[in-house]
Amino acid sequence: MAQLIGKRVAAMVVIVLVLAAVVFTLQKVSPLDPVHAMLGPGASASAVAQQRHALGLDEPFTTQFLHYVAGLAHGDLGTSYRTRRPVSEDLFTFVPATAELALTAILLALLLAVVLAVSSSLRWPGAWLIRFVLMAGASAPAFLLGIGSILIFYQQLGWLPASGRLDTQPVTDGPTGLFVLDGLLTGHPGEASDALAHLLLPALAIAIGPAVSIGRVLRSSLLGEEASDYARTARAKGLTEPAVLTRHVLRNAVGPALSMTGLQLGLMFSGVLVVEQIFGWPGVGQYTAQSIPVADFPAIAGVTLLLGAGYVALNTVVDILQAVADPRITV
Repeated sequence: MAQLIGKRVAAMVVIVLVLAAVVFTLQKVSPLDPVHAMLGPGASASAVAQQRHALGLDEPFTTQFLHYVAGLAHGDLGTSYRTRRPVSEDLFTFVPATAELALTAILLALLLAVVLAVSSSLRWPGAWLIRFVLMAGASAPAFLLGIGSILIFYQQLGWLPASGRLDTQPVTDGPTGLFVLDGLLTGHPGEASDALAHLLLPALAIAIGPAVSIGRVLRSSLLGEEASDYARTARAKGLTEPAVLTRHVLRNAVGPALSMTGLQLGLMFSGVLVVEQIFGWPGVGQYTAQSIPVADFPAIAGVTLLLGAGYVALNTVVDILQAVADPRITV
């Protein structure tokens, strides 16, 4: 297991370095000039040259890249041309909102996937209705689900809020920046409930598509394992079907579903950025949308690297969980 973890972590570092090289190269080949975007179209040639020198943009390509990587190693993502602040400080402000939304969407996707798979496997009454609703939701893109859910659950029914993270300012600054968790930790359950209500619609819009993909793979794997010899032996010993499923079948069937989960994480991250715009969610998506029109390359690159590293890290965790579920996986 230690060897597997070491290999996965080393691969993760290499992938992030390659991503950094790609992002840095794209900045250099872009026809947009960040200095002109920073100073404005009316800046003089001397002011532009002075600013390029101050930013180190007149140095050789390899020197700039080495400085860039060295900065990344120390958590330095550069300075935003738009906000004039370090990108790492900007991201520290916006990341908690995106992290809370993404984590909630992942948990909802896994929960819905398990419900879809288990209800079909155990042939629950009404399982067809669960499949129909989830399949119908998965056939629409995340932005359309978001718009539709606002029209139904906010405008027509008035059950859930349509934008923001809270109806009011948080009572206290929690330790994590995740309003649901902070509300519970600081003894403000009303605030946690309000934050959860704001989370439900955007998180569901992101989660439904991946949930169906994961659930279908898990369902197929469960049905295959339930027909195996060891499952029939367990039934012959008198175990009920739920007991056979939870004690024997589930662990052997979870590997393919974990692989699909790793594949779906990238789709979920892209969905987060789009859904944040629809729901006015003050996260990384908003920060990116504000940075693109003004060619704020350090901010765009910082977001890209953050999401890329997060995707690779989560897939590394998925690989390790697969090895835990199936000890035969050693490489």
